[in-house]
Amino acid sequence: GATASLLLNLEAALTAAIAWIAFRENVDRGVLIGMVAIVAGGMVLSWEQVPRAGGVAGPLLIAAACLGWALDNNFTRRVSGGDAATIACLKGLIAGAVNLALALAQGALLPRAGAIAAAAIVGFFGYGISLALFIVALRGLGTARTSAYFSIAPFFGAAVALAVLGEQATALFWVAAALMALGVWLHVTERHEHRHVHAPIEHAHVHVHDEHHSHEHDLGFDGGEPHSHPHRHSRLVHSHPHYPDLHHRHEH
Repeated sequence: GATASLLLNLEAALTAAIAWIAFRENVDRGVLIGMVAIVAGGMVLSWEQVPRAGGVAGPLLIAAACLGWALDNNFTRRVSGGDAATIACLKGLIAGAVNLALALAQGALLPRAGAIAAAAIVGFFGYGISLALFIVALRGLGTARTSAYFSIAPFFGAAVALAVLGEQATALFWVAAALMALGVWLHVTERHEHRHVHAPIEHAHVHVHDEHHSHEHDLGFDGGEPHSHPHRHSRLVHSHPHYPDLHHRHEH
């Protein structure tokens, strides 16, 4: 019920905590506040009644499941540089086979062919394509930010219910919408600058000479045509806007 819905929001919080603490993903105050706002919005949206846990075992099992998903999100980020469709396919096949084996071991029966086909179509769009896009997002945004954006899914579900099923928006819906919008805005507008040190590098590139850029050339170059030659840069320190991604990571 409501307790389970609220506890499921632990996945995003645990995912971000593991990413920031264990894997040293960059985080600043704006991103942290945005994460809190998005998770809070999900909790408000799932708050149908004052949660009353019927026991300790149930909530602990849900929290353990959220921890497992959080670890999975972070480990998937480690391999997200590979083909997203292949990774999603492998995860789906392995997870599906394990779940099917567990269900059959407990005495479950296979449904009719029509039900299997319908489930396959829903799974293809709702899990397969969704997971592939999630992996691509992990690659570019990082685990914590991807998990934060993923946490706004309940808002879209509620919005579809309002538009398609004709349900009425409650005050809690608009509170959740405002919190999630704030969180996404803080993440999208994230920007910071820091001093950045590059080690000496040597490279070759096409070079055009003019009166401000003269070199001595062994091959009798007359300055009329561009040419390529090795060019060495000394140690460089500069400050620039920085957006964290998979290929450009720094320790802060």
